[in-house]
Amino acid sequence: MPLRLSRPRRAALSLSLLLALPLAAAAETVYVRAGQLLDVESGRLLPDRAILVEDGRIARIEPAAALPPPPGAAVHDLSGRTVLPGLMDAHVHLIGDADKHGYNELGESLPLATLYGARNARATLLAGFTTVRNLGSSGYADVALRDAIAEGLVDGPRIVAAGIPVGITGGHCSDNNLLPYEEKAVGEGVADGPWEVRRQVRQNVKFGADVIKTCSTGGVLSKGTQVGAPQYTLEELQALVDEAHSHGRKVASHAHGAGGILNALKAGVDSIEHASFIDDAGIALAKKNGAMLVMDIYNTEYILGEGEKAGILPESLEKERRTGGIQRESFRRAHQAGVRMAFGTDAGVYPHGQNARQFARMVRFGMTPLQAIQAATLNTAVLFGIEGETGALKPGLAADLIAVDGDPLQDVSVLEQVRFVMKDGRVYRE
Repeated sequence: MPLRLSRPRRAALSLSLLLALPLAAAAETVYVRAGQLLDVESGRLLPDRAILVEDGRIARIEPAAALPPPPGAAVHDLSGRTVLPGLMDAHVHLIGDADKHGYNELGESLPLATLYGARNARATLLAGFTTVRNLGSSGYADVALRDAIAEGLVDGPRIVAAGIPVGITGGHCSDNNLLPYEEKAVGEGVADGPWEVRRQVRQNVKFGADVIKTCSTGGVLSKGTQVGAPQYTLEELQALVDEAHSHGRKVASHAHGAGGILNALKAGVDSIEHASFIDDAGIALAKKNGAMLVMDIYNTEYILGEGEKAGILPESLEKERRTGGIQRESFRRAHQAGVRMAFGTDAGVYPHGQNARQFARMVRFGMTPLQAIQAATLNTAVLFGIEGETGALKPGLAADLIAVDGDPLQDVSVLEQVRFVMKDGRVYRE
């Protein structure tokens, strides 16, 4: 009799186990002919390469002349295109309608938000992003979406799920600040004090979170919070990180202000999200700790251009006007200082599927095209802890690959128009 996992057991599946569950459709031999292949580790474009995929994994990569298609293989001729690894986004919010913000989203039920999440996941995958980290959702909806994708129920990227974000009363990522006191609308992730913080982390682990998301400062899109003001004391953050790490979970901390960034880094978080007002001390400590910065330097354009129509609050628009430009300059300083960076866009603030628009901004503010691509492949795989599974094109790794027209090392914006998408050896876009 086959083993059937209970719902709690399925929800608690680790990311490594999900990576080991290729879809049945991938259990075949696939042959891909690449006009040129980008080796993201060396930075070289290799002409006329053949990629042999067996059971969802890369078996061989050779010059096409030395590796003809095996009999019976499914053949994909991309000889006129550039092939590179599937992209990754370290900061997305798949659950919910990205066109609704502020008070506009109050009427959206969790079931409806989750259905939007399935649509958003498919749009993200078709845009060439084969792995993403979803940093927070109500009701562990992102955990459910992760498992549904892994089981082949819906199409989408591989998901590293955070579940419910953990934060202070009235905080940016944990509480509901839109409704008045008499509604008693307390957010799901509110945890004050070290032991309550530990309890919330334990609950997230219980219900299947792969990573713990917290907030150590206020935010742009939350009502009543100051972007740069610290949230959580160092003692509370240390308890959160200690508890998360003891369960094998990394910690991502939303942090705009310099003080909150330092608190999070002193506590030992693994990544700083946004990092808008990071100072020299924060840059130095991030380098010392090996923490990664995940800086969403595209979405300020959407917030200020389309945000009012989507329901973003006037106070949030004003906060973004004070934050966006400084964040981009902080990105330049941190990159020049040699801080490791992962690619993260905060997709969900803007419509899903536009993630690749950030590449051009990363180049505009200091990176080479190769460095921006490495941030979305090698670096993000390291941050997720899956560098032995994906993030590059070489034998033994999952067959996650995309193809574009042109040379992304010369014009990184070609990544905004992905022509071919394969995940775990299965083709989703051709």
